[in-house]
Amino acid sequence: MTVIDISASVMQFLLAFVVVAPLLGAVAALLPAPPGLKGKNPDQAVLRHGVTVTGAVLVAAIVLAVGFDHDHPATMQATTDISWIPALDVRIHLGIDGISLPLLLLTALLTFLCALYSYFKLPAGPSPKAFVALVLVLESGTLATFAVLDLLLFFLAFEMVLIPMYFLIARWGGGRRQAAAWKFILYTLLGSVVMLLGILLIGLKSGTFDMVALATDNGRGLTTSVQVIAVLAIGLGLAVKTPMWPLHSWLPDAHTAAPTVGSVLLAGVLLKMGTYGFVRILLPIAPDGMRTFAPYLAAFAVVGIVYGSLACLALARTGAKGDLKRLIAYSSVGHMGFVLLGIATMTPTGVNGALFANIAHGLITGLLFFLVGAIKDRYGTADLDTLAGATGAALYGRAPRLGALLAFAAIASLGLPGLAGFWGEMLTLFGAYSPAEGLSRPAFRTFMAIGAFGTLLTAAYMLIVVRRVCMGEHPPHALLPPDDRAPQAADGPQTDGPKEASGGHQPSGAPGARPATSTTPQLADIQTYEAAAWTPLAALTVLAGLWPAVLLGLTDPAVQKLLAGGKS
Repeated sequence: MTVIDISASVMQFLLAFVVVAPLLGAVAALLPAPPGLKGKNPDQAVLRHGVTVTGAVLVAAIVLAVGFDHDHPATMQATTDISWIPALDVRIHLGIDGISLPLLLLTALLTFLCALYSYFKLPAGPSPKAFVALVLVLESGTLATFAVLDLLLFFLAFEMVLIPMYFLIARWGGGRRQAAAWKFILYTLLGSVVMLLGILLIGLKSGTFDMVALATDNGRGLTTSVQVIAVLAIGLGLAVKTPMWPLHSWLPDAHTAAPTVGSVLLAGVLLKMGTYGFVRILLPIAPDGMRTFAPYLAAFAVVGIVYGSLACLALARTGAKGDLKRLIAYSSVGHMGFVLLGIATMTPTGVNGALFANIAHGLITGLLFFLVGAIKDRYGTADLDTLAGATGAALYGRAPRLGALLAFAAIASLGLPGLAGFWGEMLTLFGAYSPAEGLSRPAFRTFMAIGAFGTLLTAAYMLIVVRRVCMGEHPPHALLPPDDRAPQAADGPQTDGPKEASGGHQPSGAPGARPATSTTPQLADIQTYEAAAWTPLAALTVLAGLWPAVLLGLTDPAVQKLLAGGKS
């Protein structure tokens, strides 16, 4: 069933346009603007260009989804297959199915929202022209990663995003941005070198780099030893990008230093490229190799779930001087652990859960980074101790919509039923309860129990964040017996806790706080442009939570075919 019947040639054009248009837009952004389009402010003109290009790509992606045959989501659609390098049998092969279409839409949506947000709130840094061009190159590389069906083209697209993200962090980032950018590029490049060796091994041994042909062959043309080596090499490169514990250490530094839109794109889109590679390449092309490494992948995944949660708990505690952006980054390590656990089960239930968790993480964590960026803009810091003292109940009392949206995103992130974060985690745990044939059921049930414990830890640190940032701290004297409390006059100075960063006053409504006065600095609540950028993410988080069949109806047939070796 298609919502609108669109011809195959138009579908081909739309997919090619989605991949190529951002690249052409990046080139156009660097060229001098025509006199009629310069306007009074050339900087705003180039930012408007970014919004226009990403908006056009989003519209094309939506039309592509509308024309997609939802009755056959396991079939590659909108395909283009052109010979490029005949000597190596490298082809410009594009196509989408139920696995790649949601990721394509997520990428187009997040990039458009980032461009819209940047039009009103451009991060401090060099030329806006360079900023817009880098964001568009990043979008093109990410969309190409989800659309190409040739292993060498996949590798090129996979690498294409590294340079723009490096410059976004290094030139538009915050403190320690150079060190964070170098760490990001070194980790990902080293992983990519090993991944290339695995891709070449598969191509040379099988005689083709075509991902559809290789998936249909289902590893029958590759010996078990070749599959094991290929999974080890390619999996290492994908694990760095995911990131999997213990290859994750570049992520918190990159997120902490990156500008708001850089963090949104890094968490919402770039991390998905690694897990997509596991599903699209390793599961169907090297199933025997994956079966060998699946228990180890699951073990690393659950360690990542617990480690990420414990790191967040450590950052969230009072007096730790934890950075809220860094905490959200560590939460991504835990959430992506659930994705890897689902993939490691090698079952339709687990892999569907992994793909659902991918999309949910992109929506929810993208929203969280937007919100943390807004809070940091208002207070000049993301330090949790400072925020807890400086904002306290102010985030509920003086910026109620901002506080409510932060609480909503945090609760969605911890996996509350009825929101998007719930289904992915639940399905991955179900998949671990009954893994694929040949995998140790006791081992995977142990992994399931550890993962379930991780969900409790996630709930703990997210609720602590909401209590501290939205509700404020209990002053130390409130915990002492009444006789030991120092007497305070009603109009005396408040000394029990951090002062308001912007005015030196304890916020109104914090437990034990003095009443607000007319001099209490006011917080700007959600602005119109912020609401425009954030509302779609919140709405889709609710929609995916209440109506998961929309996404699972796309992914399940494609996953079934993938795991069956190309047979529907």
